[in-house]
Amino acid sequence: MTGSPLYAAVCRRLAALPIVAELAPDDRWDLPLRLLGALHYIALAEELDPWTSPEAVIADRRDWIAEFLATRRVQTNEVQRAWALLPAFLSLGVPRLDLLELGPSAGLNLVWDRYRFRYRGGSFGPEDVALELALELEGEERAPVPAELLKRSVEVVRRRGVDLEPVDAATDDGARLLKCFVWADQRDRLERFDRALAVLRVDPPELIAGDYVDLLPSLLRDRVDGALTVVYQTASTQYLSTDRYAELQDALAAASRPLAWISTRRNDEEEAGLSGGYELEVALWPERGPTLVARTGYHGQWLEWHGVGA
Repeated sequence: MTGSPLYAAVCRRLAALPIVAELAPDDRWDLPLRLLGALHYIALAEELDPWTSPEAVIADRRDWIAEFLATRRVQTNEVQRAWALLPAFLSLGVPRLDLLELGPSAGLNLVWDRYRFRYRGGSFGPEDVALELALELEGEERAPVPAELLKRSVEVVRRRGVDLEPVDAATDDGARLLKCFVWADQRDRLERFDRALAVLRVDPPELIAGDYVDLLPSLLRDRVDGALTVVYQTASTQYLSTDRYAELQDALAAASRPLAWISTRRNDEEEAGLSGGYELEVALWPERGPTLVARTGYHGQWLEWHGVGA
């Protein structure tokens, strides 16, 4: 639980409790995340503190927590990643974009053009949004984004996302489910989530339930005239098997051109070992294949931008 002192302390307390093994006999790798998410969900729904005595809360809510662990997958939708992705979208140099996100969760990163962005070289995004709907993103630039890039404008003409279990953030349960997997002591992330959720709810994107590897070929046959289709994802391909990832790549290769691809790389694709972050690649077929353009923190908290010549 790097970066979350509260969760690290709670994990140490709960690790040896027999009740934890009884509640989740599957013991998958993400059990700590699911268990802490369950506690945070209770905190959000009932406005109580489950962290002072988590053992007592688990014992008291045993059945509910067992069901949560059995039926809920870890769902994260870190909107700060949009700050790292924006230069990649702008680097395509195309004014009209048709977005297709793989593994979008609730779709917070499908409405990135409605957020404000700050970089050393300038800003991007709407300036006339009502204060209650404004979300401004910035982070640590380890290599700066060129000012010329930030002067480009884009129009998103369609936004679609495909997820095994898309989250309806318009519901209280959906909003809590997303928020409960944000670490409870990371106040900045929680505030960003609340603001992004308000933006999303004004006009939500289209979310499609299903396996994106299976659905991608048919989705790529549905294009918007005069717009560039951009397939993108952050982190989700890490969880595909080698064979399924190869199928995804085959679908992209077989699709009609032009087509763009923006993606954080899998561990087995990295050009050099990177601790604490992802390599980010961009392809714009048929002009160029996947090219390393940046390195970024897991949550988009820092960005090392190199551009297409990286």
